[in-house]
Amino acid sequence: MRRVGLDEWAGLVMLAVCLGAASPVVVGLVEPDVPPPVWVALLLTTLVAALVAVAGAGRLLPRRAAFGVAVAASWGTVLSAPQAGLLPILLVVVAALGPEVVRLPANLVVVALNTAVVAVSVSRVHDDGFQLAAAPVFYALIQLATVFSLTAIGRERRLRHELARAHVDLQAASVLLAGSARTAERLRISRELHDLIGHQLTVLTLELEAARHRTGESAREHVERANQVARDVLADVRVTVGALRAAPATDLAQALRDVGRDVPGLDVAVEVSDDVEADEEQTAALVRAVQEIVTNTLRHAAARELWISVARDGDTIRLTASDDGKGAAEVVPGNGLRGIAERFAALGGDIAYDGASGFRVTAWAPVR
Repeated sequence: MRRVGLDEWAGLVMLAVCLGAASPVVVGLVEPDVPPPVWVALLLTTLVAALVAVAGAGRLLPRRAAFGVAVAASWGTVLSAPQAGLLPILLVVVAALGPEVVRLPANLVVVALNTAVVAVSVSRVHDDGFQLAAAPVFYALIQLATVFSLTAIGRERRLRHELARAHVDLQAASVLLAGSARTAERLRISRELHDLIGHQLTVLTLELEAARHRTGESAREHVERANQVARDVLADVRVTVGALRAAPATDLAQALRDVGRDVPGLDVAVEVSDDVEADEEQTAALVRAVQEIVTNTLRHAAARELWISVARDGDTIRLTASDDGKGAAEVVPGNGLRGIAERFAALGGDIAYDGASGFRVTAWAPVR
């Protein structure tokens, strides 16, 4: 179950502030200019549209439309209850949602229009010039301070996410580069063994074979014995070279843990079963898959924890990744998921994903 974080607590506090400002009208202490059910409908429309604008999934256009509805409904809510005192706080809360949905210039336009609404609302209750000037300026300054602060926080958050994605990419590249270097070194050693020792032992075998036919019976037993030893050594060298070439170039468990290590803002747990054996191509596919999954989790899931496991399931190697993020009602594969699918398809495998509770990715490939 996903833990309630600072963003959720902030949203609950803002909701409590809005309900507190609206409570005089809700409990009947202040009579609105419209029928109470209409006013309550305007308030609920504002809150629901604001929630959709900030927490809604999918493309940005529907969220901007919801933000526009929240702005318009908040104007109606404030203007229809001018005697509600602190009700213009609702406009401040709606303006504070802007940095998540619209650009700063558009948000400043909303602040200006909200200030005009406050001025109109105050003018219907007070004739004092000081009140008419002070209230709009006060709420305008609060809105500006909130919008500028949240815009700066949003930019910092985006920079942190970009840094985290760059960190994951660098970790994955380092793992694959180290594996390639080990593979190249292993191949170089195997060639050296084959070209030098293997060639020499082959020559020795041929020389001893010739000597066997040229010596007397008394020396033949020793020559045959040396001949057998030379052949055994040559066989051992070939076995060693073959094992050296076939051995995995990278420690899979360590490689996957390196990709997810020290990712800013995301706790990545990786488990690899002891019976999983992957060749170099499969290891590269698994490393790239984990890289894409971590990057997508940072970019889209708003998650705090990511669990990744690699296990052998019969004749397949199965990668499972799940997070505690917001999930997705409708999964639309992007470049990352398509890239994972293409890599595993090239290995004879496939991929599946589910966004019902958090986000879950399962990919598998046959054991080689």
